Amino acid sequence: MRVNPTRGAFAEANLHESAAGRIVLAPVGNMNQPHPLWANSEGTEQLREQLGMLHRRKIELADEVLIVNPGGYIGDSTRNEITYASSLGKPIRYTHPAARSEDHY
Repeated sequence: MRVNPTRGAFAEANLHESAAGRIVLAPVGNMNQPHPLWANSEGTEQLREQLGMLHRRKIELADEVLIVNPGGYIGDSTRNEITYASSLGKPIRYTHPAARSEDHY
């Protein structure tokens, strides 16, 4: 059984990975989308750091990393996580070919 974190718009990937017998360690959410937990700017940066550390720990636990990147887009946060996973020697898979430009990975 493989352990994989997913990143991005991940509900469909989560379902497919789970159906394939893999344990999925997914990110908590997208802090660029409105949510009551980070609606108040007070404490938001601390929460962002806490969630980032938690997600890096999930990457450490994973056997491989699945990047969920519809349209090939990879943002800064995901790019940093790819770099971190690579530094740990984790295999990385993508749901879509990564776009190559200044704005994308």
